[in-house]
Amino acid sequence: MGVRMRVHQEICHRFRTCTAVGGMLLVTGCAGERTVPGEDEAAHERSHVAGMAAHHICSGVFVVGRDYERSVDEVVAQDIRRFPLFNWQDDFEYGVNFETRTASVSAADFGTRSAEYNGDQGCTILPAELDDVTYEPQVVERLIPDPDATAWPTGDVGAYHDPPPPEVDMEALDAALDWTMAQSEHNTRALVVIYAGRILGERYAPGFTRNTPQISWSQGKSIASALVGAAIQAGHLDAGLDDPVPVPEWQGEDDPRREIRIRDILNMSSGLDFLNLGLTDSLSWTHTNEHFQIYFEGIDVFEHAIDQPMDTLPGAIFRYRNSDPLTANRIVRQAAEARGEDWLTYPQRILFDRIGARDYVLETDAWGNFIITGYDYGSAWDWARFGLLHLWDGVWPTPDGGSDRILPEGWVDFVSTPAPGADALQYGGLFWLNRGGSLPRAPEDAYWAAGFMGQYTVVIPSYDLVIVRLGPSPGDTGAYLSDIIGEVTDAIDR
Repeated sequence: MGVRMRVHQEICHRFRTCTAVGGMLLVTGCAGERTVPGEDEAAHERSHVAGMAAHHICSGVFVVGRDYERSVDEVVAQDIRRFPLFNWQDDFEYGVNFETRTASVSAADFGTRSAEYNGDQGCTILPAELDDVTYEPQVVERLIPDPDATAWPTGDVGAYHDPPPPEVDMEALDAALDWTMAQSEHNTRALVVIYAGRILGERYAPGFTRNTPQISWSQGKSIASALVGAAIQAGHLDAGLDDPVPVPEWQGEDDPRREIRIRDILNMSSGLDFLNLGLTDSLSWTHTNEHFQIYFEGIDVFEHAIDQPMDTLPGAIFRYRNSDPLTANRIVRQAAEARGEDWLTYPQRILFDRIGARDYVLETDAWGNFIITGYDYGSAWDWARFGLLHLWDGVWPTPDGGSDRILPEGWVDFVSTPAPGADALQYGGLFWLNRGGSLPRAPEDAYWAAGFMGQYTVVIPSYDLVIVRLGPSPGDTGAYLSDIIGEVTDAIDR
């Protein structure tokens, strides 16, 4: 076996064993993995809870605070303490140092966990061995025409239907938007409906606006997909969907990971062994939870993603794992830096500038890798434009009356087609799909970028429609989204 297919020590921290499948040696599960934490382990887990909390405080104050300023206590109350999933502890002490732009959460048993704000790179959880990030933060200039003097969709002029299209029952649409905001348990902070290329209606919670960057969680996975597509279209990433993923560490002669294709990681079907325990398991806040570890530990997330063995064949099974989109983002970084591009500004240049998106903040780990699978912030209108890019097959109308193909021809078909391993037809190329009817009130062709706690950008080609919904919800957001879509589409006579 290659050196990356380790069995004991590092990789087999859950005592995995090796099994031959189809001529490939794969790591499989084993007994003895679910041990009961002792006292030291309990303190370590609490430090992980504090790490995520420090991040949320930092980003709530400094990133969301770019548009909506709240006190530290308000951020804790509104974004953390109210949600049991975040496991806030009553003995936690917290604070923000506005001179060093750091947030900290402390307790007697584990000390202090901190997160540092680095401007356009947002907030980073600092690992215990570092008191600063290891890279030089960069200002990410928005090289976009003045939105107040530039036509929609790149600018803001003419963004709204005036008058509304005759096939839209505006009274019913307004009722749908009002109903959405009235479901107070879902805590919707932004809602935008775009039909036939322009905005039909929008609603915002007090303090939030169309330009407030909000945590988008795993909607960022869909950004990772678009960055791969944009890099391929621009000729920066010399590869196609059926080419092997160009991770140098996977290219050993006996390393089965060299068989993983780009389409496999975009379909979340790489076969990498990367455990996802969510936030309700007894081991959720331990290192065993590899999927969520990137959100609380302060690690190099790209190395964490690629430094995993396989436990099933590539392309065989869809499994929701952060390893795959992080690997996708890593190969884009490789390609960009090989060209001499600045990585920290690359997403803005290759994607966001070209669609007029000016509020995105992609946060990094301490090594400058985007934690694009969850710590990404975007405004409602940023996401509206991202949805329109996909509705329009990856081609953007430019302010001069021309067009700009940003995503390769056929890319949108790929991301909205079920992955071979998605038996319920629920997942495509880092987008969720309704091909299996998971949202009963939504059309079958609906697909969407989705994030934890109900962050959604929904594209519905059959209705020429994009719907954006942002805000941290503790409830059943699938049923809620289905009803939002149903109420909106009922108002359009198609």
